[in-house]
Amino acid sequence: MTAIYLIGLREGLEITLVVSILVAFLVKSDRRPLLKWVWAGVAAAAVLSIGFAALLQFGVARLSFTHQELFEAIASFVAVTFVTWMIFWMRRMARHMGRELRGRLEEAIGVGRWAIVGVAFLAVIREGLETSILFYAAAQESTDSVRPLVGVSLGLLTAVVLGWLLYLSALRINLTRFFTWTGALLVLVAAGILKYGVHDLQEAGILPGLNNTAFDISGSWTPGAWYAELLRGMVNFTPAPTVLETVAWLAYGIPVLVIFLWPSRPQRPEPSSHSAEPAPAPAAS
Repeated sequence: MTAIYLIGLREGLEITLVVSILVAFLVKSDRRPLLKWVWAGVAAAAVLSIGFAALLQFGVARLSFTHQELFEAIASFVAVTFVTWMIFWMRRMARHMGRELRGRLEEAIGVGRWAIVGVAFLAVIREGLETSILFYAAAQESTDSVRPLVGVSLGLLTAVVLGWLLYLSALRINLTRFFTWTGALLVLVAAGILKYGVHDLQEAGILPGLNNTAFDISGSWTPGAWYAELLRGMVNFTPAPTVLETVAWLAYGIPVLVIFLWPSRPQRPEPSSHSAEPAPAPAAS
């Protein structure tokens, strides 16, 4: 539930920031009548995302055991790809996202109302579909069907509240630091999802080594304890993982976390065309 809450919070805050940028642009430019088309695009993206999540959840239940395991493994790998791309994209584009969205919306206003709906829809649907796939992949680790839904709902609700407070300027947080820490935690979550996908392939008989464990601490492990649930939910830690599961977790988690947290080089400002010109001489008195 903790990992799914983090997914809902992170993805939800990105969606909220995108929507707040579009809304603030229209409000500040005195175009409030156009807000309904932005909300129409947001609503359409939300409905499609929820429908996609339901299709994943209920459609897979009709498959055979082997096909279920194979589909869940594919969903896990897709989710890991989305997480990896998302955290690095957000780190690179966070400073320019507002300017880019405002530019697109300004162009859409000149085209017409359906273009405005399209800009809002496309800005939200990517995050919505990512959330659906991440939710499905992370929820497979839970034996309870209610907790994942509660976790993602609480995460999205928290994101909406934070986004609204940010919009009202009642709360100021360091978004760069927030996305850095949540991104680092999501790397660990993604490593756990990748480990789960490898386990699904082993159960489906596609990968070998289902009975070859890397270690076994089941004797000293207390199932249901708070620390056991926290580690299982956050990083998919199990007391007797297979060798391939452990290799997959370490091979992804350690290098991606190091690369993500490695300080990025500051961009050098482009030299001004006037920098080489001599300063004008002071006027004679």
